[in-house]
Amino acid sequence: MIILAATPIGNLGDASRRLVEVLGSATVVAAEDTRVAQRLLAGLGVTNRPRLIALHDHNERERAGELVELARDEDVVLLSDAGMPTVSDPGFHLVEAAAAAGVAVTALPGPSAVLTALAVSGLPTDRFTFEGFLPRKQGERLATLRAVSSESRTMVFFESPNRLAASLADIATALGDDRRVVVCRELTKLYEEVRRGTAAELAAWAAEGVRGEIVIVVAGAPAREADPEAAVEQVVALVAAGSRLKEAAAEVAEATGLSKRDLYQAALARRS
Repeated sequence: MIILAATPIGNLGDASRRLVEVLGSATVVAAEDTRVAQRLLAGLGVTNRPRLIALHDHNERERAGELVELARDEDVVLLSDAGMPTVSDPGFHLVEAAAAAGVAVTALPGPSAVLTALAVSGLPTDRFTFEGFLPRKQGERLATLRAVSSESRTMVFFESPNRLAASLADIATALGDDRRVVVCRELTKLYEEVRRGTAAELAAWAAEGVRGEIVIVVAGAPAREADPEAAVEQVVALVAAGSRLKEAAAEVAEATGLSKRDLYQAALARRS
């Protein structure tokens, strides 16, 4: 089978016993960076020397088939440089190919920068989204942020320290200066730092320069009280555009949180 193995995001002490055991008996290890994998084996005291195969963003599609075929006869362990493979790291295309070929895939749970940052952020954790890395170019970054400006769930982003100040400034522009933001830096490492504030405050702080691995956690948009009269107008407009009244009322109710029955009755009264 293919084994997706979560690796420490900074502190080697976070490596699970299962990870050490699996690496100690592995014959094939696919790694985002084979040099990083070798350092991990040494750091964990693993004396086993498996065959190392590079699997990264530039060759994953081409090598996925080869690894899937290997996994028919022996376990193939997949490592990213840190955290869980496939999460903003190589692995998705390999898992996709394995699923299509009927080859089993399992995972060794472990450290996750996404969940660690979310847990320590102090922002709501009951519902959240992971948005990956923000675009490098400002225009695309602003477009991405504006697209999620009304997202009510807590949002988690990865970012480069070199672009952190610019991204925080764009968060302030697209989501509002007062949107609550948490910057998590060097999680689980010696110089771990969790900085909380508004988007504007953290943009000013980051302008001085920040180093290390970065995760940004952003509060969801505050709930807005729906205007019942405007909602009924939306239902009427959808019906005029060809929707059935029942479907239009349901769509607007879902978007506004208002009662589907009340919207239906009010729109029906407008028609009579």
